[in-house]
Amino acid sequence: MTRALILAALIAATPLPALAQAISPAARAAHRDAVVMDSHFDTPALLGRPGWSILDRHSPEMDGSQVDYPRMVEGGVDGGFFAVFTPQGPRTPEGYAAARDFALYRLTEIREMAARHSKEFALTLTADEALAAAKAGRKFVIPSMENSYPVGKDLSLMRTFHRLGVRVMSPAHQTNNDLADSSTDPKGTEWGGLSPLGRQWVEEANRLGVLIDGSHATDLAAEQMAAYSRTPIIMTHSGVKAVFDHPRNISDLLLRFIARRGGVVQINVFSSYMVEGAPDPARAAALAELNRKYPGPRNQARQVAYIAEREAIDRRLPAARANIDQVMEHIFHAITVGGIDAVGLSGDFDGGGGVEGLNDVTAYPMVTQKLMDAGYTKEDVAKFWGGNALRVLRQAQEAAAK
Repeated sequence: MTRALILAALIAATPLPALAQAISPAARAAHRDAVVMDSHFDTPALLGRPGWSILDRHSPEMDGSQVDYPRMVEGGVDGGFFAVFTPQGPRTPEGYAAARDFALYRLTEIREMAARHSKEFALTLTADEALAAAKAGRKFVIPSMENSYPVGKDLSLMRTFHRLGVRVMSPAHQTNNDLADSSTDPKGTEWGGLSPLGRQWVEEANRLGVLIDGSHATDLAAEQMAAYSRTPIIMTHSGVKAVFDHPRNISDLLLRFIARRGGVVQINVFSSYMVEGAPDPARAAALAELNRKYPGPRNQARQVAYIAEREAIDRRLPAARANIDQVMEHIFHAITVGGIDAVGLSGDFDGGGGVEGLNDVTAYPMVTQKLMDAGYTKEDVAKFWGGNALRVLRQAQEAAAK
């Protein structure tokens, strides 16, 4: 046997990774040919971590991170909405000023990352620019804003953030603010959906061509966004209540309403919105002690140490965790209710997302495989992964241009 034949035999005998073995040639081709995007990356929160680089390969087991350039390449991910997330704080002049400055800094980090690594990434501000970047082999970065708390009561700041690149905005996060009710505020609702200022926020978003994101808001607030907006809206990372009844998930009625108005619901890969675990005081105490030992923000070395100790707690005191099949339940139900033109996916990676079998972007081809196993076509896959989300972004921008 020649040396070449021996080498070929050795290669053929070497087992492929489990994920690669599970993806059929047809699914691999469909995934490759689609423009694959995630509508809510929280990865910008990592950009300022000392010792962490988006060009290095990381893993959830090593430092908890779920998105970087090597893994985007492996997962066939072309880009996405990179979130400027600002936690809700005091609704005071001082609180608004601090939130504004925080958001400006985070947005600057996103822009600088794309500029520093311009061979690998491209800051893109339109759907067509994103498509062009993907075609050229660069990962597109579209800045989004999760929680418009940095806007405060001054809607002129929406124009400022738009000029700096923000193309998607949501009004609220985990608690109510001056724009809208949150689905998870322990105090309950305050405005009955959008506030009067929130309705003006919708109008200004339409004027600027900003895509409106209803995730984290109450169903009523999101319904009002969809009703008042002149263009379709998006839910960048939300599940469906019919599969798991959680306040962060949306009703079939809202899903159908958004779909009929041309909007899109991107299913969220977030375990606690998919399974319910019994309270575990011992686990809660262990995690609280761990967080006291490693207060944030942490550099990369301390983050690696933190994750190692967190993994030990997870092994000793495991919590209920959803899996990829439960994510697919949400996806299939959403498609049944709203249609293939109204559904996509967000891992909510680096922001708490991730389930068994779908814990970083390298697993995205498996979602394509499961879609095709269920009878969906290559064209359906293309709509699901990026076609739908980029379509509504284009519609928002074209309407504003007119």
